[in-house]
Amino acid sequence: MTPTLTTLLLLGLSVGPRTRAQAGALPAPSLWAEPGSVVPWGSAVTIWCQGILEAHEFHLDKDGHSMPWDRQRPLEPGNKAKFSITYVREQYAGRYHCSYQSSTGSSERSDPLELVVTGFHAEPTLSALPNPMVTSGGKVTLQCTSWMGFHRFVLMKEGEPRPVWTLDSQEPTSRQFQALFLVGPVTPRARWTFRCHGFFNNTPQLWSQPSDPLELLVSGVSRKPSLLTQQSPVVTPGQRLTLQCRSDVGYDRFALYKEAARDLPQHLSLQPQAGLSGADFPLGPVSSSHGGRYTCYGGHNLSSEWSAPSDPLDILVTGQLLSTPSLSVQPGPMVASGENVTLLCQSWSFVDTFLLSKEGAADPPLRLRSKYRVGHYQAKFSMSPVTSAQGGTYRCYGSYSTSPHLLSHPSDPLELQVSGSSGEPGPPATDPSSTAGAQLNGITGSFTVWLCPRSQPVPVRPHRGRGGLRPAALPPRRPPRPSPASGQRQEAGSGPAAATQEETLYAAVQDAQPEEGVELDQRQDAEDGDPQGTTYAQAAASDAPPDVTYAQLNRLTLRRETSAPHSSQARKPPAEPSVYAALAIR
Repeated sequence: MTPTLTTLLLLGLSVGPRTRAQAGALPAPSLWAEPGSVVPWGSAVTIWCQGILEAHEFHLDKDGHSMPWDRQRPLEPGNKAKFSITYVREQYAGRYHCSYQSSTGSSERSDPLELVVTGFHAEPTLSALPNPMVTSGGKVTLQCTSWMGFHRFVLMKEGEPRPVWTLDSQEPTSRQFQALFLVGPVTPRARWTFRCHGFFNNTPQLWSQPSDPLELLVSGVSRKPSLLTQQSPVVTPGQRLTLQCRSDVGYDRFALYKEAARDLPQHLSLQPQAGLSGADFPLGPVSSSHGGRYTCYGGHNLSSEWSAPSDPLDILVTGQLLSTPSLSVQPGPMVASGENVTLLCQSWSFVDTFLLSKEGAADPPLRLRSKYRVGHYQAKFSMSPVTSAQGGTYRCYGSYSTSPHLLSHPSDPLELQVSGSSGEPGPPATDPSSTAGAQLNGITGSFTVWLCPRSQPVPVRPHRGRGGLRPAALPPRRPPRPSPASGQRQEAGSGPAAATQEETLYAAVQDAQPEEGVELDQRQDAEDGDPQGTTYAQAAASDAPPDVTYAQLNRLTLRRETSAPHSSQARKPPAEPSVYAALAIR
């Protein structure tokens, strides 16, 4: 081997290893962005590149550009450089690398940094299926949807700088584009707040506006609070409404959830009274969007776990349908406790559900499916037997099963009066000309029916009178006319002629004791044109002649009064007080 060749070989062995050592001795730097790599359009961002202390210059490269995007001298102590962007625009979106220079050469390039600029398209919608309340250890599906034809959707979790998931979009039958992200298992040790974006494949670093944030609430087993409202759950548009979440557990915060809603408003706990914690959630002015089913939860500041849900509260908004139903009652608006009562709600327009609401009641309205009856829709709400607690003012509404929390206009109010027991008649009628008064074949008259318990009864049988009014068989002795002091109502005639025509008829009957000879029949036959359940009575002796008196009486309007004994009867006081009712005949 010649000296020249030996020298060249020695130089090669000495230079080659040194060059490879120089290339491998400069490690790749680190590259990151603050506050993150997903940046809203128009905001500021800082890109950092960190290498070794011997670095004297840093280069920032952007894919698609042959020359360095920027060059910076290192900051003290000299191992990193700062690249500032004060106003982010679309041209800053892309993929970046960085490297550094030292006295021994250039470093390798860093791992890529994807700088994403958001705000170039309308935001999608993020919701949880079936709802954002998740039990500890459970899973939930998050649905990101948009009417725009995004190719892909991205799910971001609050507190994490990079996307959690990226999925291709799907187009379901609703023609909305969507992606379904399965999240879990969730635990109360962390916060679970998410947003989603959409983008197109040809501009993968230009994303849409972010969706509204969606927080998952991890529910536990601690005692559920109560959800209530001081007003009725049936509300009118424009009304102010406040929902109150209360608990005897000392929760620090409360959350209100509306079924199918995307957000969960939270409030710090109040102290409404000793031993209770709670929060108020004002809603209003009320609109159709406030109708729905609500629940609330309680939680502690030191834990992300929430309580078990409260019982649901349905808020119903009226005036959302054009129809207005009607409400009637059978046998009548004045009944005795223990009777069977039916409230009939009807509508000429189609509704598939009727609701019955009592004024001032905290309970939710009663619901019944409607039934079609000869040109109208109806539902019958039965109270069998009725109690005094069921007395009050009622209204009914119609609704559709597809939107059960949106109601029609209310019916006219109906007041139901319930007396103490079925043996006592209802309150007196205040208007003698009303339909609740006595009718004698269409003739309004005045006569007195004496109800004399345990006296000589005259059998009374239910019967519908036909033809004109005919004289009745009278008792052997005509009792004296009661004085005004005894409570009998005096009816003034139209003149002397009318006064001379006035005649008082008396019939002694048993006090509602069929087994002792009296039969009174209260009929509730709406189809026969008698919705008020009128009582029909026929007064006649047991061996009555053909001529009898027919009277149609509404026993709910008769006044029950006790008369003082007449002076002629002072020597023989009756065993029991007499009970009578006054009717007018003209």
